[in-house]
Amino acid sequence: MPAPKQPAADRRRAPRARRLDVRAIVGLVRAAAAVAWLLVAGFLLALPLNAAAVAPWNQFRGPTGDGHAQGSGFPLEFSETRNVRWKTPLDGKAWSSPVVWGRQVWVTNAPPDGRHLYAVCLSLETGAILKNILVLENENPQFCHPVNSYASPTPVIEEGRIYVHFGSPVTACLDTDSGAVLWARHDLPCDHFRGPGSSPIVDGNLLIMHFDGFDEQYVVALDKRDGRTVWRNDRAINYETDDGDFKKAYGTPAIIHGDGRRQLISPAAVATEALDPATGQLLWTVYHGGMNASARPVFGHGLVYITNGMGRLTAVRPEGRGDLTGAGIAWDSTRGVPKKSSLLLVGDLLFMVSDIGVAACVEARTGQEVWSRRLGGEYAASPILADGRIYLCSEQGTVTVIAPERQLQVLATNQLDDGFMASPAAAGRSLILRSRSHLYRLEQ
Repeated sequence: MPAPKQPAADRRRAPRARRLDVRAIVGLVRAAAAVAWLLVAGFLLALPLNAAAVAPWNQFRGPTGDGHAQGSGFPLEFSETRNVRWKTPLDGKAWSSPVVWGRQVWVTNAPPDGRHLYAVCLSLETGAILKNILVLENENPQFCHPVNSYASPTPVIEEGRIYVHFGSPVTACLDTDSGAVLWARHDLPCDHFRGPGSSPIVDGNLLIMHFDGFDEQYVVALDKRDGRTVWRNDRAINYETDDGDFKKAYGTPAIIHGDGRRQLISPAAVATEALDPATGQLLWTVYHGGMNASARPVFGHGLVYITNGMGRLTAVRPEGRGDLTGAGIAWDSTRGVPKKSSLLLVGDLLFMVSDIGVAACVEARTGQEVWSRRLGGEYAASPILADGRIYLCSEQGTVTVIAPERQLQVLATNQLDDGFMASPAAAGRSLILRSRSHLYRLEQ
């Protein structure tokens, strides 16, 4: 049976109806796209402090390991009543620096007697303490010098995990969501003699640590996934003494790309070694004297800048193998060099502040002094560069802000209630500062 014919009036209306259907579909698609964009935009806005664009402050001296903060809009001036987003008291005595990931800030902590070792998680938004995890009951703490603390090494954090290190007593991996201890090592021997100080670093799947003690001196790499030992390299340094006090050090290693290869720059007492980070194989050694080295090396202009813990700065060409002492040293200096804090390399200039409060700037390629000025106070914290400004935190609670220029320009002098041993951290446009007694988030 043939289909009934469509009336002429209906045939005339059909194209217009189809056009209306197409327009309606296009409108729905556009509306859905707008809703999706709003959801994405809302998600991005919900991320803390421009987290989508700024690398987290995940380790000692930040994501690049050299004290350079990403982001902008950091506060220039602040006090106890100005530009303080929050301030949280921290009991105990601990000099580890804060690390930041997502909405969390982590520090390690310990009482002055070192009998309990903690990992503490705070909210980046409010400063509230979210977790206070007892990592170890330390029944027989080693001696710790009053200048040091039982929780001085800075942890390393990444997505879902934080690696906390308290020297020989314990190194552990924690789940950052639950706080559960995923693995722990208690069998890495070292008589720190004056307390621990070296911070761990992560390289791929390796967690690399220094143990430069009175009795043993070595570098070890653990598999960060399960804590097993991947390699260990005993120091091959001629200390020229049997006194372990002159063999100890507290430095943190740095990985560089130099001479066509990756190198683990590993400062120690008397000398610095470069190792293959994948295997621990010794590449070269440079002798510079000193002991108690605690700074993290920086690299630029084809030179590694190393401080020896006793006031000497050495610039080394990381080229070749074996003993680089002599021909491998580009220059060295003893003027205004810090014993504790790390250096800051900005372009062609090296900036530093000595333990007794002398700030200095030198030419990175030659070591020639550009300027030097006594700021006053005492300094142990390493400086950071944030938004084109250098922040120097003293043990008396003064935070001096200077310009990274060839002439000294003091941009601001800020005062907080307590002094600083820990180095600053940054998150987006906030400074995260740990004083002896409090953790601050400073923001305009």
